[in-house]
Amino acid sequence: MKQAKQYIEANKDRFLEELFELIRIPSISSEAAHKPDMVRCAECWREHLLKAGADKAEVKPTEGNPIVYGEKTIDSKLPTVLVYGHYDVMPVDPIELWNTAPFEPVIKDGKIWARGADDDKGQSFMHAKAFETMVKTETLPCNVKFMLEGEEEIGSSSLAKWIVTHKDLVKADIILVSDTSMIASDVPSITTGLRGLAYWEIEVTGPNADLHSGLFGGSVANPLNTLCEIISKCMDENNHITIPHFYDDVVVCSARERELLNMAPYSEADYKKSLGVKALRGEKGFTKIEHVGIRPSFDLCGMWGGYTGEGSKTVLPSKAYAKLSCRLVPNQDHEKIAILVKDYLEQNAPDYVTVKVTPLHGGQAYGCPIDLPAYKAAEAAYMDTYGKLPIPMRSGGSIPIISAFEKVLGIKSILMGFGLGEDAIHSPNENYRLDHFYKGIETIIAFYRHFAAGDTIA
Repeated sequence: MKQAKQYIEANKDRFLEELFELIRIPSISSEAAHKPDMVRCAECWREHLLKAGADKAEVKPTEGNPIVYGEKTIDSKLPTVLVYGHYDVMPVDPIELWNTAPFEPVIKDGKIWARGADDDKGQSFMHAKAFETMVKTETLPCNVKFMLEGEEEIGSSSLAKWIVTHKDLVKADIILVSDTSMIASDVPSITTGLRGLAYWEIEVTGPNADLHSGLFGGSVANPLNTLCEIISKCMDENNHITIPHFYDDVVVCSARERELLNMAPYSEADYKKSLGVKALRGEKGFTKIEHVGIRPSFDLCGMWGGYTGEGSKTVLPSKAYAKLSCRLVPNQDHEKIAILVKDYLEQNAPDYVTVKVTPLHGGQAYGCPIDLPAYKAAEAAYMDTYGKLPIPMRSGGSIPIISAFEKVLGIKSILMGFGLGEDAIHSPNENYRLDHFYKGIETIIAFYRHFAAGDTIA
């Protein structure tokens, strides 16, 4: 490890300049005008992998943005780590809220300020530099493959198709990802779960036209009122979802994992203050940390209908609409839940309205056992660099491609994120701490050493 640290220290300024080269490319996947930038960024990544020591690195075409694939084989008998990351970034709007130019990285207050500094150019590039360090110091203990996509911020549809036809190419023993965060700078953590997602649009139709609320109110059902009634019946007083069979496939965490999850530092008073609320509400029998990590949720994301303009209009609307989402936990199939909720809402609609539910999109949840050998190797790596055991953390968010990796490739992923909640990813003034960038490189190198050796913490 001493040799690696010396190499990192001697080359740390160059590492940053190379990262900045990637950041300066405005690879915004959601905007068609940046299509050439997507190709340019992929080609830049290919060159960095080759310079770092990859045997080969290629830009692979897809139906959408290209995928960068690289590999280095030192011995076919040794295990293989597949590194996943993404080179696309979110749009920068509202541009007027940025304190610096989004694609001209600036170092200030010990942080890199730029779009992609954390998500995910900075975090992905740690892997390239960890790989280079091991290659150049002749300490790489196993085979490595890289797979970097350009559509993570828009759903990874091209990669999801690509891996189906390239299973043999990306065959590996474990997938290593840095696209998540830590609890705090002094509290290392490993993301062991990602919630899935199911999303619907609901349309409730009553009379065949908007009606005068005085002449018809009280005798004809109001679709907005009815929509509220329907949704209110989907959860009980304990915040438990009442839709039959919704929880049938939910995997209940072990008492040990729940204990570890709740070791994360948490102040309810600070949490409420930061949100500007007087009280919290969650499913009875579970903590706040568990609410957003190991339990499913049911939320209206929007509702509209009738008159919403200035002043008043006494109207009984013909239609009402809502957007509904459920965050799902491991073993809940988003397609199954989509049909379950659709059928329940439509079949239990009262006779005085018609309810139409349209599933929009979704993704599977992901869970990583904390007794997995690769997880244990990651634990040992954090012990080396942080001097303390990382806390397993279940994220309330979703990265659907991670569950696709497991389904299609049959490989688990280890999510070793080094970002922080304060890094403002997806927002103006995104940033990433320099010490996290360099410590991330060291921790990734330690992971390889422990993983190849089969080391664990007792």
